[in-house]
Amino acid sequence: MIDISASKVVQVIFQAREGHVAAAELSQFIENLNDDEQAHLTAIAWVGRGSFEVEDYAEALATARSEKTTPTADYLMGMPHLAENLEAGLDAMGVDVEGEEEDLL
Repeated sequence: MIDISASKVVQVIFQAREGHVAAAELSQFIENLNDDEQAHLTAIAWVGRGSFEVEDYAEALATARSEKTTPTADYLMGMPHLAENLEAGLDAMGVDVEGEEEDLL
């Protein structure tokens, strides 16, 4: 279902929580993800903010791919509550976010 490692999503969560301090690093990290990973990252954020249900993840992913009009880093970094949305999205999809966070620390 999710074709991006949870550790990469958690890395984005950590950097997003840092705000402007880590903005350049976050932008670079997202830009370095391949197109498929970027689409999954966007879909996870949409699930987390309630734009799509977990059951509609495939539709969220297809929408992320087909409606991309700006660089993914710009879009996601402009999203209010990005870190919270990603965390909620992973949680909704059954990923142990706390366990992944501990692995990165």
